[in-house]
Amino acid sequence: MTMPTPKCPWRMQVHHIRQETPDVWTLSLLCHDYYPYRAGQYALVSIRNSAGQLRAYTLSSTPGVSEYLTLTIRRLDGGAGSGWLTQEVKRGDYLWLSDAQGDFTCDNQRNDKLLLLAAGCGVTPVMSMRRWLAKYRPQADVQVIFSVRSPEDVIFADEWQQYPVTLVAEHNATEGFLAGRLTPEILRRVPDLASRTVMTCGPAPYMEQVEKEVRALGVTQFFKEKFFTPVAEAATSGLRFTKLEPAKTFFAPVGTTLLEAFESNKIAVNAACRAGVCGSCKTQVVSGEYQINSTMTLTAQEIADGYVLACSCHPQSDLVLA
Repeated sequence: MTMPTPKCPWRMQVHHIRQETPDVWTLSLLCHDYYPYRAGQYALVSIRNSAGQLRAYTLSSTPGVSEYLTLTIRRLDGGAGSGWLTQEVKRGDYLWLSDAQGDFTCDNQRNDKLLLLAAGCGVTPVMSMRRWLAKYRPQADVQVIFSVRSPEDVIFADEWQQYPVTLVAEHNATEGFLAGRLTPEILRRVPDLASRTVMTCGPAPYMEQVEKEVRALGVTQFFKEKFFTPVAEAATSGLRFTKLEPAKTFFAPVGTTLLEAFESNKIAVNAACRAGVCGSCKTQVVSGEYQINSTMTLTAQEIADGYVLACSCHPQSDLVLA
């Protein structure tokens, strides 16, 4: 079986699938070679084993602890990747993964006091790190606050019984849950909050609110991983983009990335990590001014030829694209 793309050289076989919540499943994978990764990292998955679609998913398992490599995925309405992985992939099927990627991990944190904050599927890297800390840093003082829509939406519900955790349910809170959303009052109950390393993952509005609140309470060591980027409506004015092949003209507001301009105008583009790491969104700019904040996967010749990573490209003028 030939790999679909050089970006995803690791072949994994689905050993079993577990439903975590009404819309979340965990796929447990077997890799017949040693697959190096760190707690909290993610991998690109080749959707339908094709080179045309790559999606990034957290490795919810923990190196040195978990029996299998796992992906824990929420099914999204209309999601090409999540729909296939949660509804069509079955035991015995093969998936192709990239090398592990990302810096949202705890093994480089020296502070023995941590606060891990998660909402929804943002708990996947948090559980990976929580297991790692229990195994390799048992002396660490680890506090976890996990926010969900309702009690039935707690991912890894059985496993959380092994670790201290504060559960917050926005709706239908039952015994063992705080009702509502994460608030400054809940955060103030965390002992020695200002001296902790705070790590958080969740939807964009949650992430923004968490950062604002913990910084206001004196936290200086703060790390986050945003795992969802909303797509804006297409613009009818602003910066003008002219794509030569296939020929098309479209617009985007000043301040958007090239990737956001593509997606808001439904221009086909591969986008996985959205952090300038994986190289999926490589695009050639023929003319125009722009700023970039990552060239991680580009060669010197590609940079000289005008290639950019669309997720890390910030247009400063009208652009012409190959």
